[in-house]
Amino acid sequence: MRPDDGPGTENLADEARKYHFISGLPRSGSTLTSAILRQNPRFHAGMSSPIAALFEGLIAQCSAGTELSTMVDQEQRGDLLRGLFDSYYKRFDEPVIFDTNRAWTAQLPALMKLFPEAKVICLVRDVAWIMDSMERQYRANAFEHTRLFNTPAERSTVYTRVEALAGANRLVGYPWHALKEAAYSEFADRIVIVEYDLLTQRPAELFKLLYEFLGEPAFEHDFAAVDYDAPAFDAQLGLDGLHRVHPEVKPRPRETILPPDLFERYSKLAFWRNLPIFKAFRAIAQQAAISQKSGWTAAVDRFGKPCRWRRRLSTRLP
Repeated sequence: MRPDDGPGTENLADEARKYHFISGLPRSGSTLTSAILRQNPRFHAGMSSPIAALFEGLIAQCSAGTELSTMVDQEQRGDLLRGLFDSYYKRFDEPVIFDTNRAWTAQLPALMKLFPEAKVICLVRDVAWIMDSMERQYRANAFEHTRLFNTPAERSTVYTRVEALAGANRLVGYPWHALKEAAYSEFADRIVIVEYDLLTQRPAELFKLLYEFLGEPAFEHDFAAVDYDAPAFDAQLGLDGLHRVHPEVKPRPRETILPPDLFERYSKLAFWRNLPIFKAFRAIAQQAAISQKSGWTAAVDRFGKPCRWRRRLSTRLP
């Protein structure tokens, strides 16, 4: 964090500042990825920031049909939007900022106009295991009515809870649709899709590749001493520990607590694994069966041309 350097020095770091983004699906390792990245003194990263909401609100206030639409031209809108980032991160020294929000995959056209060199790291996970993780969080806070559900009917059973989360504008359904939009967009080659299982099983290899993708010099991370928690934020959601990460990055196999039919239904939504046309970079763990005890094979590729990602992560995972 930047100390008070006095007048005239506050924008020096911003002149060479780079912005990248972290997005994707919930409960898929975005907070863990941020916690690892922030070990690098060049990087600032954290949990979801408020910028995406401010970004959307500013565009709405200046769009057609509002009083401001004729007063703020396109260039000024870009300056104002960029100003959100520069103002919010003004207090930080780090030259590379990773802003996290699941909404960024739905805002790629605007982001790429503002930050033509920006990259987006998209964390994903089998949707069935995302639902399992959310259900575990819900049951772990049994004396709390989390704000994730709007009515008693939504929170009444595991079926209604999962269905609510999967809604097109809800916690899981919205980022799933936004990610799919981004993956097929003209900006797909600016994103990398990273599966949670690969992140936890082979973090050192994965982060070497992420640094290549970002164009950043290599850095040796300590995957046995990772730290991040946001107790105040989690408390206001009624989900204690939602953003708390384990200190050591490693797989933690478990049996699902979802009913079998529910788990099977949502295990079929990993669209990023097998696609005939796909321009995004991918770091995915290909699974032979639904069971998490099956063998895994890592495959990293980019559609349309050879890539050393595939060659370097082609061995069988333990």
